[in-house]
Amino acid sequence: MTINILVLCTGNSARSILAEALFNHLGDQENPGRIRAFSAGSQPTGTVNPLALETLASHGVPLPEARSKSWDEFAAPGAPAIDFIFTVCASAAGEACPIWPGHPTTAHWGIADPAHVEPLAARRTAFEDAYRKLCQRIEAFVALPLETLSAAEIAAAAKRIHQESEA
Repeated sequence: MTINILVLCTGNSARSILAEALFNHLGDQENPGRIRAFSAGSQPTGTVNPLALETLASHGVPLPEARSKSWDEFAAPGAPAIDFIFTVCASAAGEACPIWPGHPTTAHWGIADPAHVEPLAARRTAFEDAYRKLCQRIEAFVALPLETLSAAEIAAAAKRIHQESEA
């Protein structure tokens, strides 16, 4: 059974792209095919931030199909059935989301936006920080026995993972 995860952000160009790649990469290490992640935005920029791709490449995390896309793709007929949705920016967490088929479990993992940090050297550091924070959370999440937990248990675990990461 494949667990489908959707990571949402407003622009779908930086944080959600990092998380999509990390979920796919880390989720496949122990059990290939167990997790399939996607990312989308409420107002996608249409382009992936080059520093997101640079950060992933520097860690050896592939995302060959990286693209900025609308969350509408995942609410449309024929879209993959989503099991879990993570928001990684406060604006996407507060927006009125589409009605997701199957009512997936949701969690919010707020990560500071690295895309607009200046100057460039500080932006690279911000991308690295976002990568590290997401990696820590995602490693803990994919280690959970997701197949045997209830939706409420998974939501509580995702919240706890975020809180412990912020401590």
